[in-house]
Amino acid sequence: MENAMSDLLPFLRAWVSDPRRVAAISPSGSALTELMTREVNPQHGPVLELGPGTGVFTRALLARGFDQQDLTLIEAGKDFAHTLANRFPDARVVCMDATRLGKANLYPEHNLGTVISGLPLLSMNARQVMGILGGAFRYARPGGYFYQFTYGPRCPVHPNILNRLGLKATRVGHTMRNVPPSSVYRLSRIDDTWFG
Repeated sequence: MENAMSDLLPFLRAWVSDPRRVAAISPSGSALTELMTREVNPQHGPVLELGPGTGVFTRALLARGFDQQDLTLIEAGKDFAHTLANRFPDARVVCMDATRLGKANLYPEHNLGTVISGLPLLSMNARQVMGILGGAFRYARPGGYFYQFTYGPRCPVHPNILNRLGLKATRVGHTMRNVPPSSVYRLSRIDDTWFG
């Protein structure tokens, strides 16, 4: 509870300065956090987290048994990146724009297991979304998954983009116990089988 309250002010500040980049006025709640991470366990690592903010999903991943060394946190906001580096000193924290993922050479072995994304895809253009997804799946091993939440009524990735990248989207679930209510989608390659 203490972290939740101390994280509210930085989120509000970031949202006021750039609402299209942050797209949320507060960290995700416990119901959304559980929904985003419930299918993920240490066998699904390493994990790339996009737009972790203050680390709500990061803490949930650690509670599910991940080591900090299994986590790479990509955060464009310098203040958030600094907070993450202090909170999770053994995780790899990279301050960068997630649309440039494919050029960062983060996983040269192409062994990425899971992506957890808190990025506001609905406020991005198609080129930006393709940069994020294309970059993430460039590193993903067969059976790798990309989890994305949205406040909207459908998948935040347009079907044309999914088709172009050879991806499919499956709705994992929905929660009304978040402000605002949210849905979570699991993106995967069309030829990959869900192993749960």
